[in-house]
Amino acid sequence: MSQPTEVRLIASSGYPHDVAIAARGCAWLKHHGYHVSNPDILARRYQRFGGTDDERLADLHAIGTGKGKELTLAVRGGYGLARLLARIDFARIAEQARASGTPIVGHSDFTAFQLAYLAATGGVTFAGPMLLADFGEEHVDPFMWSHFEAILRDPAHRIEVSAPQVAAPATVEGTLWGGNLAMLCSLLGTPYMPKVAGGIVFLEDINEPPYRVERMLLQLLQAGVLDSQQAIVLGDFSNYRTTDYDNGYDMAAVFGYLREHLRIPVLTDLPFGHCPRKLTLPVGAQARLEASADGFTLALSGYPTL
Repeated sequence: MSQPTEVRLIASSGYPHDVAIAARGCAWLKHHGYHVSNPDILARRYQRFGGTDDERLADLHAIGTGKGKELTLAVRGGYGLARLLARIDFARIAEQARASGTPIVGHSDFTAFQLAYLAATGGVTFAGPMLLADFGEEHVDPFMWSHFEAILRDPAHRIEVSAPQVAAPATVEGTLWGGNLAMLCSLLGTPYMPKVAGGIVFLEDINEPPYRVERMLLQLLQAGVLDSQQAIVLGDFSNYRTTDYDNGYDMAAVFGYLREHLRIPVLTDLPFGHCPRKLTLPVGAQARLEASADGFTLALSGYPTL
């Protein structure tokens, strides 16, 4: 019988709002061949954070220090990583992660670490599931699990998305990067925003109504980020409300407006974001995007595997 894959948890943002969900996530991973080596951090609380700044910083600096290969998995998002960015030794983490070959996985607030890590070191991480929101679900999404397992064990992974597109057929290649839209905007003008030219940027968010999504997209556009890319791939934008005042102005109108102001493909329906059915995407890896009226494919390479 093969040895289980070690999982190192990092509680770099919020704390578990329900310990039962956290325990269920650990149990689910154990049942599927993973062993959580540091579940004690799940009990930490400091204000709204998963520990003091020093404790959460120590989680990040311990990435890649386990015995042999291990998976590094964020507990949850929320808020808190912005407080740590100036104190993180990204070079140290990159050296440890590369030496041990540990994949680093998370999304939401964890986007701040992923983009700052990419900016500082060129290191590749994974935008993907987290302990609470995904593995702690009562019914773990099979699509999420199959793609998570596939990319972490395949150095050249291909994704196919079948969804009608407005963009003209196109084929582009470049660095895949992005994540949570609000977090990208929060990093603008800081040294933690990677300077990616000719890339393929993917974006998602939650609880943001259309006008706020448009405002953030315009901020990225006006800062010169979006029009320096080769393509934009939009994921899940959910759990928002429109009102009578919006008068038909919805998320589709926002995306249409963005297309009018860009000369690059703007694709939609990427299964990624604050949703159960999500892909695991390598932030900073190489990607070849082929788009047609019926959907698109992403061929991915250049990322760590288990």
